Amino acid sequence: MISRSLLRQLPARVTTGAYVLNSGLGKLHADQQTAESLLGFAATTYPVLGKLDAQRFTRLLAAGEILTGVALLVPLVPAVVAGTALTGFAGGLLGLYVKTPGMRQKGSLRPTEQGISLAKDVWLLGIGLSLVLDDVTREDR
Repeated sequence: MISRSLLRQLPARVTTGAYVLNSGLGKLHADQQTAESLLGFAATTYPVLGKLDAQRFTRLLAAGEILTGVALLVPLVPAVVAGTALTGFAGGLLGLYVKTPGMRQKGSLRPTEQGISLAKDVWLLGIGLSLVLDDVTREDR
């Protein structure tokens, strides 16, 4: 029997999982130019990443997205695990948003036109945290 908790989580897990999985699959066979662009953008905010080869970084990023997407889509993966993975992923994206020059309006968290594509990822953080909180506060434990 499907738990009420899983039924509540299902729409968020399926839609978010499919979105993140698709994003990861799209990066899996990225060309050199795309890989260098992704690494360059990430290394601007997280300089330690600059030590990686661009293709290796992109494959690792793709693998992380694929694993996160699958964790969300597979109901056997506890919500706290899937939610924690999604929260970590979203935290990295929002770190890019907050720390990359030009993404936010001066003195504000409001996005610039260029920042909207990252600022919108706040929904991933909200869903991740909701999954974690829903799982740890379940009454049927």
